[in-house]
Amino acid sequence: MKTKTKFVVSTLVIIMVSGAALFLNKSLEKEPLLVKQEKGCVFMTTFGEESSDGYAKHKIRENIQPIVNEGLNWLASAQLENGGYGAGSHNRQGEMNPHAVNADPATTSMVAMAILRSGSTLNRGEYKEQLKKAVEFLLTQVESVSKDDVFITSEKGTQIQSKLGNNIDAVLTAQFFSNLLKEQLDRDTKKRVQKCLDVCVDKIQSATDKDGKMKGAGWAGVLQSGLATSALESAESVGATLDEVVVTSQKQYLKSNFDEESKSVKTTDGAGIILYSVSNSARGSAKDARKAKELIAKAKKEGKLKKEDKVTVENLQDIGVSESEAISYTSSYNVYNASKIQAQQNDVMAGFGNNGGEEFLSFLQTGESMVVNDDDEWMTWYDNISGRLMTIQNDDGSWNGHHCITSPVFCTATSLLILSIENDIENLKQTGEN
Repeated sequence: MKTKTKFVVSTLVIIMVSGAALFLNKSLEKEPLLVKQEKGCVFMTTFGEESSDGYAKHKIRENIQPIVNEGLNWLASAQLENGGYGAGSHNRQGEMNPHAVNADPATTSMVAMAILRSGSTLNRGEYKEQLKKAVEFLLTQVESVSKDDVFITSEKGTQIQSKLGNNIDAVLTAQFFSNLLKEQLDRDTKKRVQKCLDVCVDKIQSATDKDGKMKGAGWAGVLQSGLATSALESAESVGATLDEVVVTSQKQYLKSNFDEESKSVKTTDGAGIILYSVSNSARGSAKDARKAKELIAKAKKEGKLKKEDKVTVENLQDIGVSESEAISYTSSYNVYNASKIQAQQNDVMAGFGNNGGEEFLSFLQTGESMVVNDDDEWMTWYDNISGRLMTIQNDDGSWNGHHCITSPVFCTATSLLILSIENDIENLKQTGEN
């Protein structure tokens, strides 16, 4: 058992941004969706055409809960008999029926995280039965894996795997198990979750190459790597033992996609899209950037530095940080702040030209990095984006896409994670604590 007994919750925060609507999801109920019609995706918006500023007015307490309830009700009805949820095959992206696809761990974990964040647990809440079934599906899946197996599932060619990478199931399942371990679990369940988390962590670390990239990358593999870093940080926050060499290489890889001096972005592993790389650079550097910021603030408070002193290698060394750590912390601080700003620019947020699941998972990484870094700017970001999501929900309570990750199950779970983010802010901030 590698998992300790101290549990600090961290969750996958999925940050998605959307702009002006190109067309409504409702049309999908009338016509079959064809992959060759790739004109829009997930929430049918092109952020570059219109900012989301001002949509916070939609996100007020009396408005948001009914929207969340409708989404949860839809997800409850979408559960498969085996307790899992599925995104469907990459070869059948037009399939919108949640019961016409096979369950996969990645999508099931997303739904389970959405249910958990919305207030239900294994012991209480309107959706506790759905959560119990989803947990049992995931535990059974991971428990059936042998040490020699590369993946935690035999399901292949899913939308999530094809776009993000073959190891995304272990990544998202590890994230969910980390979240679940903060709950009051009976002894047997807790032991099962801890053991399965260790398995997922081992799969993630084994699938990380010497350069810090996740193997089996999909179309936008940098996203899988960014989410893997998030998952390992979450696992560590609930006691999992990590390979520090792997963790360091992952963060260095994510930072390497953004040049802090020239502000240039390497998009080789991001399908040629700046957004995918820069958002994950922000995420990979967020925790160390926060450390640098806090060290300088503490030194100022103690009178060791002047009020106007900034995060630099020299200032960190002056307060006792080793040269190698000072260089690393300063680099993370600069990369985080520069890439965070660039990731929020309208032209960059336009991504592939219309938003797919990759765009929204990039928004996730940008927003998550801001919370982990204890960056107050997240509040305006979340209010406006959540307000917009509320205006583009389908009549049946779901959200869905038009290409890339089209799955209404995956998209609905992701939307609910955003809309319920305020339930988890303090826990998310703890992920960035050392």
